[in-house]
Amino acid sequence: MAVAALPFADTNVLLYLISHDAAKARRAEKLLAARVAVSVQVLNEFANVARRKQSLDWAELTQALGSIRYFAQVHPLALDTHQRGLELAERYQFSVYDAMIAAAALQAGSTTLLSEDFQAGQLIDGRLKIVNPFVD
Repeated sequence: MAVAALPFADTNVLLYLISHDAAKARRAEKLLAARVAVSVQVLNEFANVARRKQSLDWAELTQALGSIRYFAQVHPLALDTHQRGLELAERYQFSVYDAMIAAAALQAGSTTLLSEDFQAGQLIDGRLKIVNPFVD
């Protein structure tokens, strides 16, 4: 029996874990607790925004990233992810960074990409559906 792939979480979803929006923070916690997939790019973007915009100190950042890594299946970045991302950026007119997230999600086998940055309901390559997890 094949195991279903995990939904892939975009950086913006995980950033609510450290936001002042209590409702979205709780939702992000529930998503993470249910297990999601992420890429190393997501971890890097999270770290950058958490330090620069949320002013987390290094200990807080280390703790937050540790929690994410504990609950998330982390996928590495590779040259083929980069190439696939460039193809998606051109085809769908995504920003390069958004396209790399979509490419990583596709390569992880995910059929759902949890994000506020893409168009909800959009289908990428006929198999990756964009879902905004904060809209009911």
